[in-house]
Amino acid sequence: MNITNAEFVTSGTRPAHFPPAEFPEVAFAGRSNVGKSSLINILVNRKSLVRTSSTPGRTQLINFFLVNGSLMLVDLPGYGFAKVPLAVKKEWGPMVETYLSTRTNLGCVVLILDVRRIPTEEDQLMLQWLRAYNVPVLVVVTKCDKVSKNERARQAAVIARTMGLSSDEMAFFSALSKEGRDVVWAKIEAILAANRDEQEESDE
Repeated sequence: MNITNAEFVTSGTRPAHFPPAEFPEVAFAGRSNVGKSSLINILVNRKSLVRTSSTPGRTQLINFFLVNGSLMLVDLPGYGFAKVPLAVKKEWGPMVETYLSTRTNLGCVVLILDVRRIPTEEDQLMLQWLRAYNVPVLVVVTKCDKVSKNERARQAAVIARTMGLSSDEMAFFSALSKEGRDVVWAKIEAILAANRDEQEESDE
């Protein structure tokens, strides 16, 4: 995708805070240290559209970014071992679940995993939950520059087996080399196109 414009729109914790559901939305989910912000920044060719932090769990709101005036990217709070107050953690689950289950224009969720880690129970539950709600999912495996090609292949097999994924449901990415950027965009666009076709068929 050729990015001509990307801008922050708003942040929120509940539907009343969200922007009007007028554009397709692609949401990004994952543990708080998997490189979610870096992935979004590379996808839109911006160094700091989404703030990155060395402290996992810094993103505690749902953040909306408009791309090319026609597509919304949605940065969801990370889950996992974030160093945040327990009261804040308890709010995240309902906040994210409400967004994912009620947002009518949600076209795809990009679920992000670290190539160096075995997927956690939380990762597996997130995928199961999205499938139960029939939300299209693309799994992006990040930090691929951190391992050798052989190690990547081994880890990819472990991730696919643990998560119950086929190879076409996964893409590999490195923020350092930008490897995988075009592949991720191509897969997202294919999912959104399939959604449009399905919607047109149901409208006939």
